[in-house]
Amino acid sequence: MTGQAIKVLFLCTHNSARSILAEAILNHIGQGRFMAYSAGSSPREHQQPNPLGLQVLRAAGISTAGLRSKSWDEFAQPDAPRMDLVITVCDNAAGEVCPYWPGQPATAHWGYPDPSAGEGSDAQKLEAFRQTLHALRGRLELLVNLPPEKLEKTLLQATARELARGS
Repeated sequence: MTGQAIKVLFLCTHNSARSILAEAILNHIGQGRFMAYSAGSSPREHQQPNPLGLQVLRAAGISTAGLRSKSWDEFAQPDAPRMDLVITVCDNAAGEVCPYWPGQPATAHWGYPDPSAGEGSDAQKLEAFRQTLHALRGRLELLVNLPPEKLEKTLLQATARELARGS
């Protein structure tokens, strides 16, 4: 993998909150070593990224340009970018049968509660998104700061799964 960006796909059910946050954060902090994407197993028709998620990303100084909700089917197409790592960030998507991923990428599950599922005031909902952003960012900073040998294809799956246990 030396010299090329490590391609990471984040999966969730609707691709509107956690996976979108993870994509934006990793592209922001990945220093060109990572290229992040996100998708959903079953995004709703006309699904859009959650506005509160976009708001917390912008407040954190992270670009929201180009973020959109999409089906994971886009990444199973022959002309799709080949992923090195596929990470589910919600428990529903982790339990679903995934499409065949060209190139047999490493896989891991990093479960986070859905910040869009909570009840409460607008301020409480926004805080749930902030907490999810900070939790994702902490784990993604660990990934980004791993030594290159931990990111070699043969070790990537074990490394990604160790990060799930470590936080």
